[in-house]
Amino acid sequence: MTETPAVAPRRRRRWPWIVAGVVVVLLVLIALVAVPIVTHQPQGSSGQARVADGEFPTSITATGDDDRTRTISVATESGAEPDLSAVSAGDRLVVSGEGFDPDQGIYVAVCKVPDELDGKPGPCLGGVGSQEVEEFDEGVVQYAASNWINGAFAWRLFGARSFDDPDAGTFTAYIELPPVADENVDCSVDQCGLYTRNDHTAVSDRVQDLYVPLRWAD
Repeated sequence: MTETPAVAPRRRRRWPWIVAGVVVVLLVLIALVAVPIVTHQPQGSSGQARVADGEFPTSITATGDDDRTRTISVATESGAEPDLSAVSAGDRLVVSGEGFDPDQGIYVAVCKVPDELDGKPGPCLGGVGSQEVEEFDEGVVQYAASNWINGAFAWRLFGARSFDDPDAGTFTAYIELPPVADENVDCSVDQCGLYTRNDHTAVSDRVQDLYVPLRWAD
């Protein structure tokens, strides 16, 4: 009697399911990034009036058209009050904010004060927040010419800092002042300020534009 050879069980192909899973994850990430950009509607003005010439406050509070009251405050590394009328390249400033919308990212940067009230700040010295993937050691403070604050997980993968307390809309930014001029703006000629402004996900929305004026020392 001839024995029938045993048939090996068919091995299930798993790679199509792996590929499908990766595609789904990528589509979800794309949706998380793209949908807020496409659907965002400008909320209006931040409510901040133009700071008078010759005044250099270290704290500003304003209530925007979205009924949020926002505050930005600036201190030195040691927590002292800085003289913003005589800053220099390399000065380190700690910018704290409160009342900001945690669902919308912001840049903190030195920008030209726009000619018209509620105009878009800029150009900005050193550009705005980097969107390159960065790795920071836990607990190490990184000072830079600009900071990017965004609570969304997808953007934090690209170097954005988180809000300190999303419910309170608080953040901390660590700014090292750049030289007074670059190829885009000369703050020895143009009036400049240390600004908060919505990031690239809502570039036309002025509701989070707050600033304190800066003047470089001679």
